[in-house]
Amino acid sequence: MIEMIVDSVRVNLISPSRVVVLKERDGPRYLAIVIGQGEADAIAVKLQDHDVPRPLTHDLLKQLIESVQGSVERVVVTDLVDTTFFATIVLDMNGSRCELDSRPSDAIALAVRANAPILVEPSVLNEAGFEPDESGEESGEGEPVAEEKLEVFREFINQLDLDDLGKS
Repeated sequence: MIEMIVDSVRVNLISPSRVVVLKERDGPRYLAIVIGQGEADAIAVKLQDHDVPRPLTHDLLKQLIESVQGSVERVVVTDLVDTTFFATIVLDMNGSRCELDSRPSDAIALAVRANAPILVEPSVLNEAGFEPDESGEESGEGEPVAEEKLEVFREFINQLDLDDLGKS
């Protein structure tokens, strides 16, 4: 298995979802996983050391595990089927090992709270991982976009009424 670290939590500009970007600890590859806003916020809050007045769901889960003398040993992104990632949370429950099926977003949010390693199966990273090119952008096989196609977006943007932006 390959150890990863959380590189960033980003907004997907194509859809209203968030993306957690994992980086290979000892290598150049990245893995981007689409996650929900709540999980993205939970990961970002912990990574940025923000204090919250009440425990978030993943804080509560960590407290529950610890209250029964358990600990999070590691989380593993185990599989990718179509566009859905799968994960497992591995717990040490007083010397007994327990594996819980999980969404990667919840597993990662718990791992950052428990300071547990985040691992990815090599087959998953080989299939969905990517390396940035020299400019720092994701490398790919995409073709340059024709100027005519970009003009449609320019027209749309120019027609937007931004006077009320930020007012509610």
